[in-house]
Amino acid sequence: MKEAVIVSGARTAVGRAPRGTLRATYPDDMAGAAIKEALRRAPGVDPAEVEDVIIGCAIPEGTQGLNIARQAAARAGLPVSVPAQTVNRFCSSGLQTIATAAERIMAGFATTIVAGGTESMSSTLQSPNFSPNPELVHTYAAYYMPMGLTGEQVAREFKVSREDQDAFALRSHQLAAKAVDSGLFDEEIVPLEVEFSWVDDDGQPQQQKTVF
Repeated sequence: MKEAVIVSGARTAVGRAPRGTLRATYPDDMAGAAIKEALRRAPGVDPAEVEDVIIGCAIPEGTQGLNIARQAAARAGLPVSVPAQTVNRFCSSGLQTIATAAERIMAGFATTIVAGGTESMSSTLQSPNFSPNPELVHTYAAYYMPMGLTGEQVAREFKVSREDQDAFALRSHQLAAKAVDSGLFDEEIVPLEVEFSWVDDDGQPQQQKTVF
């Protein structure tokens, strides 16, 4: 069995939905920028020789629909001969793509695969017209359980108190802030140019481009 290795990686900054800096940025643009940079950081890898682009997406609908992996590959500048597929396993979608890519390489079905994930909760919120299958509602209602209720159920089952959760969240935030201040994330983040539009006091449209 072959060995699978990660030769490079890159990511964009994380935004805040639905009012963050990336709220108007297309998810395929974000993924495309990360893919392009990851390939640039992989010496000796010809983008045309990539055998598959596997992108995870929790909500592959709306701006993230129609096989967003294919769109991301195009935005990264890969030739149309490179295939792509989108994987949906909700919160673990991106992680699943890396596992899938590794499995295919280890099994000998491929040698070079791009894997990752993309998501824009600002542009793809839950549809108000969502209509669950009535039979599943009665027989497997948990299939439609939102993450908030899932978290509460897991906390009860494993006896994780609110105090423990708050302490964990606080420490996580403190460590993240420390890492940002010390520049630990600088090398892995791809700069993105985003464009904002608004109307001034005189009703005139304004635009601003920001790189971060």
